[in-house]
Amino acid sequence: MVADTDLARLEWRKSSFSGGGNDCVEVAFTDGGAAVRDSKNPGGGALTLSGRQWDAFLSAARAGELDLS
Repeated sequence: MVADTDLARLEWRKSSFSGGGNDCVEVAFTDGGAAVRDSKNPGGGALTLSGRQWDAFLSAARAGELDLS
């Protein structure tokens, strides 16, 4: 778990798949994994993932398992 104060200090990167709209996510890598947040609301918190969880998240996203449509 990453404290909120530590989240503010991370180097956040916007997804390369984000277009010009407001449907963007940002990711920051931590010592133990990654954190993901909504770029429209950076102070709204973040989903923190262990390294294993981050790998599973990426695999699911690449396989289309997270598509909402």
